[in-house]
Amino acid sequence: MSEAETTTDHSRIRNWIDERDGRPAKVSGSGTGGILRIDFGEPDEGLTPIAWEEFFEIFEKNQLAFLHQDRTDDGQISRFSKFIDR
Repeated sequence: MSEAETTTDHSRIRNWIDERDGRPAKVSGSGTGGILRIDFGEPDEGLTPIAWEEFFEIFEKNQLAFLHQDRTDDGQISRFSKFIDR
């Protein structure tokens, strides 16, 4: 089984998302701060695109960590990720 890793390193998080053609976003209507998401593929109508600066401000304010998987069990690039408490 492929293992997931946790990081708080902004560069590492951004690179992981960029490598999978993801974009920083938050749940629409979540107000100031907001609930972070990564938008992959076609833009999701339920998400609001945000700049990396705002993304990481919310990330730090909420003391989050990024749990992610690099590859699936069969060696494919994985998009599995989750924001968790530090």
